[in-house]
Amino acid sequence: MQKLTRDQLAQRVARDIPEGAYVNLGIGLPTRIANYLPADKEVILHSENGLLGMGPSPAPGEEDPELINAGKERVTLLPGGSYFHHADSFTMMRGGHLDICVMGAYQVSAAGDLANWSTGAEDAIPAVGGAMDLAIGARKVYVMMDYLTKTGECKLVEQCSYPLTGLACVSRIYSDMAIIDITPDGPQVLELCPGLTFDALQALTPIRLLQSDLIPA
Repeated sequence: MQKLTRDQLAQRVARDIPEGAYVNLGIGLPTRIANYLPADKEVILHSENGLLGMGPSPAPGEEDPELINAGKERVTLLPGGSYFHHADSFTMMRGGHLDICVMGAYQVSAAGDLANWSTGAEDAIPAVGGAMDLAIGARKVYVMMDYLTKTGECKLVEQCSYPLTGLACVSRIYSDMAIIDITPDGPQVLELCPGLTFDALQALTPIRLLQSDLIPA
């Protein structure tokens, strides 16, 4: 089995973002997507700290200390881009003006519930940020995550045991092992990483998976 690397995963998500979409890229792994959006495709990237029209990461030596995303990473601004008060940014998020947001996750339930802001650990510093607003405000919520935790537990579960970010909000999961749609009938596997079979993925997953016609039996 050849799991997708983080950059390969970012490239894969970038392929599914349509022309003209307004997209928020969450803190961490999702920010890599900006580096793989084709220059000839118009995708308008939003950051909750008050940016619209972000571009890829700046080249070394060309960083602007006043241009950062919500994760405090240096970014670029494309022609026509703008920056504004974060209250206006949250109005965009809560008002349903974003087509897609991409976030990480600790857990996703079979019904599409999202837990991504706290594990409840005693030494954790919970910080939900704008995740709750994005989870309910974006038209589609995509999750990028490792399929298993570092201790080998599956992050796709029947019910989340961690504090929830949003209920029934996740549309699709992009993981290092598989791409899975959350459907009314249950999680449906669309693609598998090279060398992984559906049965092997099912054996790692504590809930029943549905098989798509897009992957081999």
